[in-house]
Amino acid sequence: MHIRLLKESDARAYRELRLEALQDSPEAFATTYEDELKKPLEDYRSRLSRRGFWIFGAFENDKLVGVVTLIREQGRKLQHRSSIVAMYVTSEGRRNGIGKYLMQSAIHHAKQTKGIEQIYLSVVTTNTAAIGLYLSLGFEIYATEKRAMKFGESTYWDEYHMVLYLT
Repeated sequence: MHIRLLKESDARAYRELRLEALQDSPEAFATTYEDELKKPLEDYRSRLSRRGFWIFGAFENDKLVGVVTLIREQGRKLQHRSSIVAMYVTSEGRRNGIGKYLMQSAIHHAKQTKGIEQIYLSVVTTNTAAIGLYLSLGFEIYATEKRAMKFGESTYWDEYHMVLYLT
């Protein structure tokens, strides 16, 4: 397994994995498969070249099997903050440490980026595997948001908000 920052040339593989993630784990993302499917490949290329927006990919035999995104806040008073979003590992890659290695890569990058002092993330309260991973990496739960996301007429998901202080 190899982890690296994704490049614009990875846009097609990234798009395919993102669409898989939205179908496989719809409760884990605010975006829907149907909305993401409408986005052109150029949107993914653009995402991969944005300033303060780092997407790490895990590759096995040159196939993208996991991703995590680290985003730095842009406001002058918020630049000490960053967020983890869009964490996903394929079902075949789970329980092999790929998620942990992706998270460690993002955390290391944040630590090496001048001025970033803390990392935030949100996770659905029923995703016990992800919660366990984040806690093991030093994240703390600081809030529970009831009915954070809604799908359809009556399906709600609660989320934990977590933070990792780097300094």
